[in-house]
Amino acid sequence: MPEKKILNALPVQIIIPVVLTVLLFVLTIFFLILPIVKDQMMTRKREMIRELTNSAWSALDTYWEKETAGLMHRDEAQKYAMEHLRHIRYGPEMKDYFWINDMHPRIVMHPYRPDMEGKDISYYSDPNGKLLFVEFVKKVESQGEGYVDYKWQWKDDPGKIVPKISFVKGFSPWGWIVGTGIYIEDVRAEIASITRRLTIMCIGILGIIVGLSSYIIFQGLKSERGRLKAEKQSRIQQEQIFQAAKMTSLGTLVSGVAHEINNPITSVMLNAPILQKVWKSIDPVLQKHCRENGDFKIGNMSYGQLQKRMPLLIEDIAEGAKRVKVIVDDLKNYARQSPPAMNDSVDINAVVKKSAALVNNLIKKSTNHFSIECENNLQTFKGNAHRIEQVVINLLVNACQALTDSSQPISVATFYDTQNQSLCIQIADEGKGMTEETMERITDPFYTTKREEGGTGLGLSICNKIIKDHQGSMTFTSSPGKGTTATVKIPVSIT
Repeated sequence: MPEKKILNALPVQIIIPVVLTVLLFVLTIFFLILPIVKDQMMTRKREMIRELTNSAWSALDTYWEKETAGLMHRDEAQKYAMEHLRHIRYGPEMKDYFWINDMHPRIVMHPYRPDMEGKDISYYSDPNGKLLFVEFVKKVESQGEGYVDYKWQWKDDPGKIVPKISFVKGFSPWGWIVGTGIYIEDVRAEIASITRRLTIMCIGILGIIVGLSSYIIFQGLKSERGRLKAEKQSRIQQEQIFQAAKMTSLGTLVSGVAHEINNPITSVMLNAPILQKVWKSIDPVLQKHCRENGDFKIGNMSYGQLQKRMPLLIEDIAEGAKRVKVIVDDLKNYARQSPPAMNDSVDINAVVKKSAALVNNLIKKSTNHFSIECENNLQTFKGNAHRIEQVVINLLVNACQALTDSSQPISVATFYDTQNQSLCIQIADEGKGMTEETMERITDPFYTTKREEGGTGLGLSICNKIIKDHQGSMTFTSSPGKGTTATVKIPVSIT
């Protein structure tokens, strides 16, 4: 079976689990695990800025306690607290920071925007129009602390505005709000980094899965080839057993047919010479009657016509009886696989011409263009003339049956092949032709394309055996719609 058919024959249970596994793996990683990782990361980030804001709030509380203890004046305590938070940095690039605004709101301290310190920022909004500092005040007034999302400059770059989430907490002793935030871009960058690592990991795992799957598929192919080979061998063995049984049945059938046919055919063969003698005896009497009384009819035929045809009719009867006997003997010999007698000095040209004469009526009905070209002075060989004649007749009949129109020609040629040192008979027609599959089996016993028309599939198989018994070969070249050429080669070295 071709590789494509083997691939098509692979059980789907090998392919489908692999595809489903890969799809499930990819979907799980990118549509389940990554979203969970992102959510957990955002939760951790939010918790982090809350804890950092609480730490900054604690620093403010420390300086307030110094104020209440009388160790510092309020202005001094607030100054030290602002400077303390102004210089605190954290994050991967150490650029994340804290800021302070009051409840008005005004900026009290901002490490990257000192230009806004002391200014009223109640009308300051982000690109989306959100009054973010007013939102800080509202959050503290309502909850004391909380998260606010908005857009703000990227760390120390005023020209880059990005989404940000901040946690703010009120410090009521001084009326301040302290806060810090995370940039969504940072989270996205970390997610992208995790995604890249997961992608590399996925590619590696997929590579392993593909490798294992390829190995499984390879083993499946190997197993499938072995199974198909075993099935083919089993079919061949079954066909051989079936063929042996057919041949046994054929031998029994042929023996019975031969017994039933031999008696009437023997009678015909014995009576044909008697008819011939009778005709020779009465013909002079009929000639005399014709001379004296003129031409007359016998069986709807004038005596003049009957005089010419009667010897041919009697000869055809005798020849036909001989051919029936030869065919029955051939079937018996084929069934017994016994070699034929090879005592005749076979003139291949004479065999071809005689064979064509025997099927002349069929040839005339089938084609208007029949030709025979025989090479002169061809060497004779030792063989069985009747059997070679049977081969030629069979090939001529097949050629006639292959024609679809009487304008299509049939040609017969005999020649000597110097390269193979063989005598050749070539019969070509321009009929419907054969497919490659038909040509591969054309000489198999019982194979026929004419089963519905009564074909048995024995004709060419018997012909092939006859030629092989003569140490020769029979080959066919054909293509659908372009006709068929049959070539018989018999080596002259057997003479």
